[in-house]
Amino acid sequence: MSTELVINSSTADQVAIALLKDGRLSELHYDNSEEFAVGDIYMGKIKKVVPGLNAAFVDVGYEKDAFLHYHDLGPQIKSLNKYTKRVLTGKQRWSLSDFETETDINKNGSIDQVLKAGQNILVQIAKEPISTKGPRITSELSLAGRYIVLVPFSDRISVSSKLRDKEEKDRLRILVQSIRPKGFGVIVRTAAEDCSVADLDADLQSLVKKWKQLHKQMQRVKAPARALRELNRVSALLRDVLNDSFNAIHINDADLYPEIQDYVKSIEPEKEKMVKLYEGRIPIFEHFGIERQIKAAFGRSVSMGKGAYLIIEHTEAMHVIDVNSGNRTNSNENQEANALTVNLAAAEEVARQLRLRDMGGIIVVDFIDLHKSENRKKLFEKLKEEMKTDRAKHKILPPSRFGLVEITRQRVRPEMDIQTREENPDGTGEVEAPILIIDEIENKLDLIAAQEEDKHITLHLHPFIAAYLSKGLFNSIRRKWSKKYKKNLKIIPRDSYKFLEYNFYNSKEERFEFS
Repeated sequence: MSTELVINSSTADQVAIALLKDGRLSELHYDNSEEFAVGDIYMGKIKKVVPGLNAAFVDVGYEKDAFLHYHDLGPQIKSLNKYTKRVLTGKQRWSLSDFETETDINKNGSIDQVLKAGQNILVQIAKEPISTKGPRITSELSLAGRYIVLVPFSDRISVSSKLRDKEEKDRLRILVQSIRPKGFGVIVRTAAEDCSVADLDADLQSLVKKWKQLHKQMQRVKAPARALRELNRVSALLRDVLNDSFNAIHINDADLYPEIQDYVKSIEPEKEKMVKLYEGRIPIFEHFGIERQIKAAFGRSVSMGKGAYLIIEHTEAMHVIDVNSGNRTNSNENQEANALTVNLAAAEEVARQLRLRDMGGIIVVDFIDLHKSENRKKLFEKLKEEMKTDRAKHKILPPSRFGLVEITRQRVRPEMDIQTREENPDGTGEVEAPILIIDEIENKLDLIAAQEEDKHITLHLHPFIAAYLSKGLFNSIRRKWSKKYKKNLKIIPRDSYKFLEYNFYNSKEERFEFS
């Protein structure tokens, strides 16, 4: 599988990042340089301690106070508070080698025994502001690198549970123990597998440098204020996903290009040459076919081909996804086998949609009913396999008797919401973006080709869309479809049709009906 990252710096304050796998849009992110991003560390001021909630509200500079629950304080909160106070009074250097840590707090304690209104506190953004809620924060600080995570006020070394090889885990633990600075714990990430001690040490030193930077900023800033910013979204994504399958990183900003090139060089020197500056006249997202994929993927209805599609609804409490087969049938398969085929395809698309839209919280997927337990198991295993690459924490429950699958997925930032509807050319409300109609028409033609033996198919539609499909004598879309589906496709412009209206007819002038 080839993986490409396409970075579109369209304006000074917003960067769009698209992750393509074999040319197909897999993830989409926007970095608008706003504050309160996950991982940012702030010097906050406690506004109110609420023992009834066992939580505190902290002013970090957002319009709504951030929420800090007792369980998010971390066991070393007393050590952090002591360190913060000593830094602010100029009595503490950055190193923790001579710092005497305090005893851990009781995990079942009360927040008013630890915090009081008006005190300064160092916190990290755990969840970005969503809807009417302020950011969710934690005082259990951590600095994430490519191979390791640095945790202050700890002496614990842990290795990612995703690494299964016991010998490799022991090797990494020994290596980290030999380079770990006193007063810091270390979490070894999955990406560290087979890493040399030099790679680990380089990553560790960059995180220590960040800690020094945080120490300096703590002395300079006045609460509430940001003391340390996490990597921008582009660099954070590269840090987490850059692997051997990457073959190119395209960027259209001459100013951002050397910055990305230097970052890639710092984490994977041999991959520096894959960073390429795009200077074409066509906008970069259109050149790589991303704009079309965005519009096709973010609508209420998402096509899966062969007539099958998803309906995605969003509510305040949860997201609901309905799997529909359309009229998709296969004469060589019975109903159960056909339902399984559609469900397996849907599992792949559902996993992709969760990543694309960054949907979090509770997701309920209504798959097509499967009567055999072994088929429900196949569906469950397929969904788990497709969700393996999802970096957000998630849990999947097995399909119920009614075909419902419940998924919980970590929500740390607002859901991606891209409008796919555009103003109707006749001035009456909105319609789906016309580009989506082309995909919809081909999907219906695909369905007809699979079921209909008649070689002569006629497509009636608005003259503008008809002209678009017929443009070019030898390389028109109509000609490509005729060749692909082995049908004699004739296009008839209809002045009476609305802009996005269309119908298929067979050689007997019978209209095809679709559910």
